[in-house]
Amino acid sequence: MSNGSSAKEFKPFISADKILPEFTATSIILGIILSIVFGAANAYLGLKVGMTISASIPAAVISMGLIRGVLKKESILENNMVQTIGSAGESLAAGAIFTLPALYIWTKEWNMGSPNLFTITAIALCGGILGVLFMVPLRKALIVKEHGVLPYPEGTACAEVLLAGEEGGDKAKVTFTGLGLGALYKFIADGLKLFPSEIETTIPGYKGAAIGADVLPALLGVGFIIGPTISAYMLAGAVLGWFGLIPLISNIGSMGEVIMYPASVPISELDHWGIWNYYIRYVGAGAVAFGGIFSLIKSLPLIVQTFRDAMKDYSGSTKGTSSLRTDSDLSMKVILIGVLVVILAMMMLPIIPVGFAGALMIAVFGFFFATVSSRIVGLVGSSSNPVSGMTIATLIITAIIFKATGNDGPEGMIATLTVGAIICIIAAMAGDTSQDLKTGFLVGATPKKQQIGELIGALVAAFAIGGVLTLLNSAWGFGSSELPAPQATLMRLVIEGVMGGNLPWALVFTGVGIGITVELLGLPVLPIAIGLYLPIHLSTPIMVGGVIRGILDKRLEKSNNQSEIKEKIDSGILYASGLIAGEGLVGILLAVFAVGGLNVALGINLGQIGALAFFGLLTYTLVNYSIFKKVSK
Repeated sequence: MSNGSSAKEFKPFISADKILPEFTATSIILGIILSIVFGAANAYLGLKVGMTISASIPAAVISMGLIRGVLKKESILENNMVQTIGSAGESLAAGAIFTLPALYIWTKEWNMGSPNLFTITAIALCGGILGVLFMVPLRKALIVKEHGVLPYPEGTACAEVLLAGEEGGDKAKVTFTGLGLGALYKFIADGLKLFPSEIETTIPGYKGAAIGADVLPALLGVGFIIGPTISAYMLAGAVLGWFGLIPLISNIGSMGEVIMYPASVPISELDHWGIWNYYIRYVGAGAVAFGGIFSLIKSLPLIVQTFRDAMKDYSGSTKGTSSLRTDSDLSMKVILIGVLVVILAMMMLPIIPVGFAGALMIAVFGFFFATVSSRIVGLVGSSSNPVSGMTIATLIITAIIFKATGNDGPEGMIATLTVGAIICIIAAMAGDTSQDLKTGFLVGATPKKQQIGELIGALVAAFAIGGVLTLLNSAWGFGSSELPAPQATLMRLVIEGVMGGNLPWALVFTGVGIGITVELLGLPVLPIAIGLYLPIHLSTPIMVGGVIRGILDKRLEKSNNQSEIKEKIDSGILYASGLIAGEGLVGILLAVFAVGGLNVALGINLGQIGALAFFGLLTYTLVNYSIFKKVSK
């Protein structure tokens, strides 16, 4: 079936001539609440482990539980609007936390005081608005004309959840149960401090080697969602670092008074954490940077083709507005004025430190990567979207331009990071917008109303993310063991390396060499590199969740009743999403307590055995809501 015929023959679930409640006060308020909730939770998760989860399906399920179960209303389009607004918060948070924490780290190092809250909000808002506006003219080219060619996996899955709306009440209970237990567990562990949330042991007879685990619900949930294969790749990278490189460096250091930059003390005086901090982080950074850029290079044929097709269809897809409800977009006049206003604001407002050249680069790179992101997520999904590669490439080019023009001091570094942050948010938001518009296309939503919903979600999330970042930094500080902020730290290292040349390049290129080796073996570089870059304590609990998902995946392969196994997997994903959201929200609450000086610890600590016992119980609840789940007949 050709692209054109598939698009023309397609009939959405709600026909164009049928009018249902959609852009209502209920859907807007619920969407705003979920935008803030999932945006804050994903910010915490991303700063902890360097990855985020899609909020579309959990938001849709919660929406159905509330709208159908509590308010007794039935409108699939209202539910779709809730997930549209709600998922915008998650996407904007992802783009922001992958870059902006570096500003907090720098300003602390340079004794400049914390970044202005209005600056963080303005940066997030510019990226969010441009990400939506740049994608809108591409809807007909990518969503409509390419229907049947671009699957948009997350958008299609969300539509399937909405179409199974009569089950929304029961599914919502699973998500809320996970949220409640995740929140309770996090509060007991890190609030009441009944047991440590991080356990660790060295390995006797194996100098320098250690293994540990952060026994937390979000990591368990992430493992189940990403599955056994990606979890195993992450653990493999961690094993390479903690069972290979750290013991190797430790044993070399024991042969004499060896001092290796960037450490200023002999290796023999460093424990495994010291070696990880001074050496392995840079090796991991090199591997992650290689993985991000190489994934972008591999996508170049697709990028070129996408941009060519988009430009070919651009004028045709944006002429006027359709009379059909399901084919109406924001007018080009509104889009062009909106883009122009944002670009002029970036040029002129001192709270957005990019200047004239930076604003022009954002306009060019932003539209280019918005197009690329929208196409790539249509093919392979949001999880494989090389946003970090796009951001790193932008940072390198921007840093080179700024340095060549003499703008290489702290102001130039901040301007470079700001450009990269806005580009990162644009790419993340464009990918999310395209997934949401695909969902709307399948269920019969009004695109124009969805696009307004995306802008509302971006606006609310931008104001929320500034407060969340400021709060978390005040509580624990970015780059700490509580909030490593791995992606943002990597972006900072890239800029410092280009601007100042003060990186330990030998270590970075060692990571690049490892990345090349992994690529030659035919394995995915990024998950292995992220595992190498992060402490093993994060990969081990993720693997536990991955193993549980793997058991179900194996059963799915062999089962004669695949619908039953798929229902168990879906239940596990919703429960895992709840665990992640619950921990994230309590993490924010504990940050408020820390800033306010409120200590709720009981003064009782059950130790590592107690931590393992509680994590075992938590793991059992995930097993109960997935493997042991009683499914409907």
